[in-house]
Amino acid sequence: MKHITVVAAVIEKQGKILCVQRGVSSLHYISEKWEFPGGKIELGETEEEALLREIKEELEMEIVVEKKIGTLTHQYPDFLLTMHAFHCTSKQEPTLTEHIAFRWLNIRELKNIDWAAADVPVVRLFSNEF
Repeated sequence: MKHITVVAAVIEKQGKILCVQRGVSSLHYISEKWEFPGGKIELGETEEEALLREIKEELEMEIVVEKKIGTLTHQYPDFLLTMHAFHCTSKQEPTLTEHIAFRWLNIRELKNIDWAAADVPVVRLFSNEF
């Protein structure tokens, strides 16, 4: 079974959290689901370096990494995912280069969208901090 390690940014701006929606995928369980932005860690990168690079590539945003929220593992049908999630801040708006939509939501609203399964525990962890 393939094992993928990624980083995810829970980006906060003026009390709202950035959520991005994936495009259509052949993997039905992640197709058009909402997620926290991020991506794979490249060889030689720290988690924080990967996060800064991925957010710049995917959203053309500069972020400040505030603190690590936690590390979670999720078993999808085709692969095992390990996600390192970080609380981040930004003063910018995203420019979508890979996702089809974005929303800025308050903590209460996070539970109202259709999250990718691996991101659900991050929503719970982050929500419990407030």
